[in-house]
Amino acid sequence: MDQFDVVVIGAGAAGMMCAAEAGKRGRTVLVVDHAAKPGEKIRISGGGRCNFTNLHASPANFISQNPSFCISALRRYTQRDFIALVERYGIAYHEKTLGQLFCDGSSRQIVDLLLNEMKQAGIALRLETSVERVEKTSEGFALQLSQGDVRCCSLVVASGGKSIPKMGATGFGYDLAQQFGLRIVETRPALVPLTLEPTMLERLAPLAGVAVEAVASCGKTSFAEAMLFTHRGLSGPAILQISSYWREGGEIVLSLLPGVNLFEELRKAKAQNGRQALQTALSAYLPKRLAQLVAETEKGPANLADFSDKSLRRIDEAVNRWRFKPAGSEGYRTAEVTLGGVDTQDLDSRTMEAKAVPGLYFIGEVVDVTGWLGGYNFQWAWSSGWCAGQSA
Repeated sequence: MDQFDVVVIGAGAAGMMCAAEAGKRGRTVLVVDHAAKPGEKIRISGGGRCNFTNLHASPANFISQNPSFCISALRRYTQRDFIALVERYGIAYHEKTLGQLFCDGSSRQIVDLLLNEMKQAGIALRLETSVERVEKTSEGFALQLSQGDVRCCSLVVASGGKSIPKMGATGFGYDLAQQFGLRIVETRPALVPLTLEPTMLERLAPLAGVAVEAVASCGKTSFAEAMLFTHRGLSGPAILQISSYWREGGEIVLSLLPGVNLFEELRKAKAQNGRQALQTALSAYLPKRLAQLVAETEKGPANLADFSDKSLRRIDEAVNRWRFKPAGSEGYRTAEVTLGGVDTQDLDSRTMEAKAVPGLYFIGEVVDVTGWLGGYNFQWAWSSGWCAGQSA
């Protein structure tokens, strides 16, 4: 039976980061993953260019039942630390929007960076290898793998969440946590497109493919980014962001012309050219198909001159305070991450070690720490992986 100091379950962003750091400390490390290739989520991220971190990453950009848990890890290994690593490898990158950093070339460069860091640290990697059983021993852990049994002193779980099951995502990490008595914060799809009930979907069908800059709000939380109408409902960054805060039965408010007092603009248009149609006036501010739908929904007079102020205020309300209740989300199939996970109350925020199970660590997406869209979840992977790598 092979013996290692550390076994890491999961060859994703957090797992490879942790393995490389533990190896640098002279630890013997094995990384196992049931996938055929390492870092597949990294490879497909950011449209193939990997949004590997965000210049503005801070605890405020993360969701957790314990918002302060991520503070230690994010401070100990910051976005600037990972940027320095990227620069050391000569990987060209650029800032896209809102501090989001992407590779100029392929996301494969980030995967290769991590694999090289592991190689230099002497890390063993076994792919297409499933973990069939884990037991606690007096000296650590015994793992029954599909390709032989191994023992280790420290076990790091970096198995990810349930998002994108077609890439092999499972709830393995949550099951393992519960096996050892750790609690799980209820999981749900996050950063996910929202669906609409059939009647509304049919009404909005002509808008499929139309994009606008919008503000999406749920409760006291708002995001100002692009929004996209789809054949199933609503998507785009603003919707993905707010999906992490929305719950079934809840209401979302959309402003499709943020910063524009549409009532006043329509009053001006009415005074300047009252003979124009409402759709024509709206087309100066909204995409043509959206302007047409708003005008058809209002079913008002033929000329703008015949609209009352009350009617113009109602149109402004429909465009800038559109209230609706989503039917649901597209689920884990298209969710970028999983909200919830291993309860942070059961973990040490400095090391990611389970408080009641010495030698057992949980990092990355499997933990109840979920970032906003825009490179934040990768930064959590780097930070939590680095911290566990200093201790495991």
